[in-house]
Amino acid sequence: MWIYALVFAVIFCETGLIIMPFLPGDSLLFITGALAGSGHLNLWATGTVIATAAIVGDNLNYWIGRLYGTRLFNEHSRWLRREHLTRTEAFYAHHGGKMVMLARFVPLVRTFAPFVAGIGHMPWVVFTGFSVLGALLWTGTLVTLGYFLGNVPLLRNHLEVIILGVAVVMALPFLLRLMRRRQG
Repeated sequence: MWIYALVFAVIFCETGLIIMPFLPGDSLLFITGALAGSGHLNLWATGTVIATAAIVGDNLNYWIGRLYGTRLFNEHSRWLRREHLTRTEAFYAHHGGKMVMLARFVPLVRTFAPFVAGIGHMPWVVFTGFSVLGALLWTGTLVTLGYFLGNVPLLRNHLEVIILGVAVVMALPFLLRLMRRRQG
């Protein structure tokens, strides 16, 4: 039970507290999947704990951004100006769902996306739907990969490179579209 509680706490803090983006989300999912594959954890309990922590953490972060985030934007701030808030709201109105879902696969971004969605006043129901979908895909993908591949020595020894590669591949379509918009 302590392992499940610790995993819940780490994933909740990484996704729910804007000051905790450095916690090991992806690698923790893979490792817990590998532990389930070796019989030390229950696969379904692991997936349920992680997905629940991610969804609850996202919602906390969203509401912190929604209730307090706009106070950061003012005319005296060098980096957080009102026009940035307006652009953020417009961006989340058009691309918020994709951002929330795909951000789940990109370290650091997954911590900030719910906060910014709250600041951008993305409708909570829409946010929650994409947050749940992203959390289920993220958990399902990485825990399952860990379950089936976590005990293969080549993969276990190069885990960070593999996770970085997955993050780049997941973020690539979004980045390409963003670059095309800036060029045209």
